[in-house]
Amino acid sequence: MRTPWTINDRTPQQYPATGYDTPGVRSLFYDGPNFRGKPTRIFAWMGIPDGASKEKPAPGIVLIHGGGGSAFAHWVKMWVDRGYAAIAMDTCGHTPDHGGKRRDQHAMGGPAGWGAYETINERPEDQWSFHAIESVIRAHNILRSLPSVRRDCIGVTGISWGGFLTSIVAGVDKRFRYAMPVYGCGFIGDSPGLGLDKAPQNIRDKWMKLWDPSVYLPNAKMPMLWMNGATDFAFTPQMWQQSHDLTRGEKTLSFMPFMPHGHTQGEVPKELHRYADFHAFRKPRLGRCVSFKEDNSFLDARFVDVHPRALVTLSFTQVSPLPWPKRTWTNLELGELPRGGRVRARVPNGVIGAFIHCREPDGSVVSSPCGGLG
Repeated sequence: MRTPWTINDRTPQQYPATGYDTPGVRSLFYDGPNFRGKPTRIFAWMGIPDGASKEKPAPGIVLIHGGGGSAFAHWVKMWVDRGYAAIAMDTCGHTPDHGGKRRDQHAMGGPAGWGAYETINERPEDQWSFHAIESVIRAHNILRSLPSVRRDCIGVTGISWGGFLTSIVAGVDKRFRYAMPVYGCGFIGDSPGLGLDKAPQNIRDKWMKLWDPSVYLPNAKMPMLWMNGATDFAFTPQMWQQSHDLTRGEKTLSFMPFMPHGHTQGEVPKELHRYADFHAFRKPRLGRCVSFKEDNSFLDARFVDVHPRALVTLSFTQVSPLPWPKRTWTNLELGELPRGGRVRARVPNGVIGAFIHCREPDGSVVSSPCGGLG
């Protein structure tokens, strides 16, 4: 489909962001798209690792915060310390938190987030989703313009609403080397925690058609790492499963019975670092499930590149009237990963969702898709 965004390498004009100072990173504003006929600027933090140069460029990563968040300097610094050029921009027209208590809407900010379902009848170019994705594309262009950055090796990751945006951008900006959505995915109309399910049907239908990641994910061909927990308050197993099923590139899944939801938890998983380091530095890759089949009462999965001493677990939940975030998952340990990586596990009767996951000695988790969702 024709997307609302234009992808090109045009570098946006940048400006100093005075009054914001953090060691190891720099603050800036850059031009955003017009909002209701007026120009906007986007706040960002950016950092380049020591030693990066035109002769020895660093890989890059774009960092997208989630709901309640802002551009985070410490997040940029974390990736810079790992050898990446990193940029984190605010997607809601804010400058950063002051003392962690509030965000300031600046004079040239664009529309406020997140979701902004009530604005669906405005021009698409004046809605939050458009501006948020445009802020990511332009941040990508800034990194690509730097001689000290490898423009062929820039990834993107986002947390919660940032994962929602990552899921869209994976199908829109095909210049990214890989994408890593955390929690966030498509099919927002089915979310029990994001509010669109309670909106009037005409608003819900129009928003889903224009902004839901499910519209854009079929265009995603890049490698993707999907991370989530089975009891997430906003992004259910069905939403997550349907979303990654739509993509056409290599998929790595890290689904676990429980994963706390938040910026702090979404920034630091080992799985993200290992996945990025494989693409950036050719370090040993994170394992993945390369085949999955539901066969009567069995799940059949095959894993590759997983540590031979990884512990394998079958997780499942029974049919229940409870909403997905409140369901209990039972974990049945199956021992170490069999030689050859194939796991065949019997699923008890009355199960409505089940998956197999492998925990490596360093704590990294990779999983199969979730079966039996019915």
